[in-house]
Amino acid sequence: MGDRHHQDLNGAYYGPSIPPPRKVSHSHGRGGGGCIGDCLGCCGCCILSVIFNILITIAILLGIAALIIWLIFRPNAIKFHVADAKLTQFTLGADNNLRYNLDLNFTIRNPNRRIGVYYDQIEVRGYYGDERFGSGNVAPFYQGHKNTTEVGSKLEGQGLVVLNGGDRKDLDEDLKSGIYRIDAKLRLRVRFKFGLIKSWRFKPKVRCDLKVPLGSSNVTSGFQFQRTKCDIDF
Repeated sequence: MGDRHHQDLNGAYYGPSIPPPRKVSHSHGRGGGGCIGDCLGCCGCCILSVIFNILITIAILLGIAALIIWLIFRPNAIKFHVADAKLTQFTLGADNNLRYNLDLNFTIRNPNRRIGVYYDQIEVRGYYGDERFGSGNVAPFYQGHKNTTEVGSKLEGQGLVVLNGGDRKDLDEDLKSGIYRIDAKLRLRVRFKFGLIKSWRFKPKVRCDLKVPLGSSNVTSGFQFQRTKCDIDF
């Protein structure tokens, strides 16, 4: 009995094979999450690409439309002139306080046959040398085809104006002659109308270099203000 038990323990096993233990793998779960993340990333890239392409297409179409409109209407530049200017006071005190009174009358010419102009804002600024001394505004208006419009602005008041050496010398010369070198600068916000189409807003700048006699000097010196053309920069 003892030998048989010993033989059973040390003998070979001839029964059915025992399968190895299973290994639990989570790679499928991780792989599924990765696929979802990749899909979301691809969708985001696709959306951004589509939006970018749409914006580029819109920009190109707007450019083509603007070119076609320009070729059809061939717009001419608006023309600005200072028709008249009256200076009744321009006194700089020892404390650098400038007292001024200046009336300006402008003519604005729209030479285009098919283009109207909306003047949403016109600000008139007065400068002596590099120093700004006053400003005024013109009421908004619409200007039709081939039209000339007259507008006026009054610059009156007092304020601190510190002139450099060159501008101070110019002022001394102007005091002697009674004719003042004053710059009028206009800041505009305009839109153009092509039939039923209105353009976006432009902000051109206008500069008028003036020689304006002081009211009393105009009588004694005989100098008359001359109609002055202004420069416009879009």
